[in-house]
Order: sequence, then structure tokens, then C-alpha cells
Amino acid sequence: MKKTIAVLGLGKYGMSLAKSMYEMGADVLVVDNNRDKLKDMDGFCTAAVCADLTNEDEVEMLGLKNMDIVAIAMGGNLSASIMSVAVAKELKVPLIVAKSSSDRMTSILKKIGANKVIVPEEYGGEQSARILASDTFLDYFKVDENLCMVEMLPMPKWVGKNMIELNLRKNYKINVIAYMNHKTGHWKTIDPAEPLEADNELLIVLERDQLNRINKQ
Repeated sequence: MKKTIAVLGLGKYGMSLAKSMYEMGADVLVVDNNRDKLKDMDGFCTAAVCADLTNEDEVEMLGLKNMDIVAIAMGGNLSASIMSVAVAKELKVPLIVAKSSSDRMTSILKKIGANKVIVPEEYGGEQSARILASDTFLDYFKVDENLCMVEMLPMPKWVGKNMIELNLRKNYKINVIAYMNHKTGHWKTIDPAEPLEADNELLIVLERDQLNRINKQ
């Protein structure tokens, strides 16, 4: 089942996130008070709404309760971001993501209910979309136009088997280079004969065209 996301605010980060989510198959609602920006999103979203995101009544009328994810991409407007997070929280949106422009803003957004706070200098729109659109990936790192790294938990059918049995390089065209040892909190090189446990967070290198294949397994 495809995910639904509302992106509130169409700055550089918001537009990148919305376009990337749409290209990955999500239903995307974009909202901004600038009609020119909304027009630029033609063909890159499911629906577009012109609204004043500083107006609580207009935010409440967006139908956010029907969304899997609400992304508040207004890092330069603390008051609008706070209000939008609060409305999404009241509507019990499962995942609330908010863009931040400072440590203070990050702290405030987390306190009022944002599940994840994004600092665009650390997470670009595509990187955020790869994580938000996936039920598998915990983190995503673009190496170049062809290669990437992802952090993920083992698929259920991998648990209890070792790297030799799984032969992931042949079967999935991926390379597992390390795993997180939760007892020590450090990454370790993986022992090919050691069975995987369900909470073994894996660091994997793969080509970008294999991402969807892994995510759909």
C-alpha cells in the first residue's frame, strides 16, 4: 500500500522531498501560500493546495488526519512550524517530520511532538524521502549517482542465517560491510559464519537501482 504524505512549505528542501516521494510512488499533497511554487510542482505531486500555513484554521482544513506522514518544511518560520506540528499531533498523524534551522528550534519541535527533526544541511530532500518512503531503511547515504549505503534491520527471512547461507551478494547484489553491536553501541565487521539476529542493524553498500528491490522484499 502506497504511503501518503503532506509536505507543508515549498522551499528548496520541501520541493526536493515532495518530488522524491512522488517519484517513489507516494501520494503527495503539497501546501504553500505561493501559487507560483505550487505551479512548479505540476506533475510532481498528487494534489496541491494554496493555504496560509500561519493560520491554524487553514491548516486544520487540509485533512492531515488522513496522512501517513506530515512533513513541516518551514525551517525559517518557528511559529508556523510549531502550530503545524501541534495540529498534526492532535490529529494523531503516525509520523510527523519537521525541518529545523537551529538547535533551539530542534529542541522545541521535539518537545511539542515531532517524531523526527530534519536539519537540511545533514539530510537532503532525496535522502529524507528514501527513509520516509521505506518500511525497511533506517538511514540512507548517497555515495554518487550510482552507489549508495543504507542502514537496515535484517529481513525476517534472513534472521537465524549467516552470510554464507544467505549469499546476499549473489541473490540481492548487495554487500554487507558491518553491523551494529547493540551491547557495545559500536559498528563491527561481520563474521560470515555468525547467524543474524533480528536487532542486528546492518550497513549495506549497493547500487541505487537495487533499492526498490530490497525495499519490496
